[in-house]
Amino acid sequence: MVPKRKKIAMYAAMIIITAIVVFPFLWMVLLSFKSSSEIMSNPLAMPKAFNLDNFKHALETLNFPQLYANTFVVCILSVVLELIITFCSSFVIARMEFKHPKAKSLLYGFLILGLSVSPFILLFPVYKINIFFGLRGKWALIFPYAASSISFNTLLLTAYLKQLPTEIDEAAVIDGCNIWQLMVKVILPMSKPVIATIVIFNVLYIWNEYPYASVMLKDVSDYTLSMGASFFKGNYTVDYGGIVASSLMIIVPELIFYGLFQKNIVEGMTAGAVKG
Repeated sequence: MVPKRKKIAMYAAMIIITAIVVFPFLWMVLLSFKSSSEIMSNPLAMPKAFNLDNFKHALETLNFPQLYANTFVVCILSVVLELIITFCSSFVIARMEFKHPKAKSLLYGFLILGLSVSPFILLFPVYKINIFFGLRGKWALIFPYAASSISFNTLLLTAYLKQLPTEIDEAAVIDGCNIWQLMVKVILPMSKPVIATIVIFNVLYIWNEYPYASVMLKDVSDYTLSMGASFFKGNYTVDYGGIVASSLMIIVPELIFYGLFQKNIVEGMTAGAVKG
């Protein structure tokens, strides 16, 4: 039984944290109804009139259907590619026996080592690699996004696959499964919770990623959503109202996506954490 005072303190802390998290979004909503001059003169004041001029200007300036389509293509191809790579490597590390035990630890350490390197430090080397292989447009983003997510995906997948009983593999092999059938028909369906978590985290990362997109994309027809707000910044002027309105139109679908699948994140992150 939790003491009453402790319960009140917990609720108070939850309310404060929620307010801190929600305030920036609510502030952005208010700013989207204000002109650039109002935003600059008094950003914390309520808008003089709730008009949709900023949203109309954003829709006229940006080709949102194309931006959304490009982002979806990059997200889907990147996530599929990285899932294929990381599921296979994680299966090998977690479920198979190596002739030299240290080889498994070295392989796992090599893949996890990427977590200690910021992907933005690799921006210039990746740019040079793309030029060397002739990768342009969306493909100049798909491969770097997939590569930069391998370490995080391996960390989650390997931890999950290790906690699955080894008797499952033995029973499948006895029933006549080869290695590919074991992976695809037995282990893969059991890995849905952690795979859902990986998909959500990676989609959110790709949806918001800007530095790579700003460097790799040259053609406007290939621009993703994260590049949208940059259209409102010129050499000498900045349309703050347009930036806020376009950013809000980019963030809202992301919040809906996160809200619909937040249960999967919790399930995937806690799956296998407690063993019976």
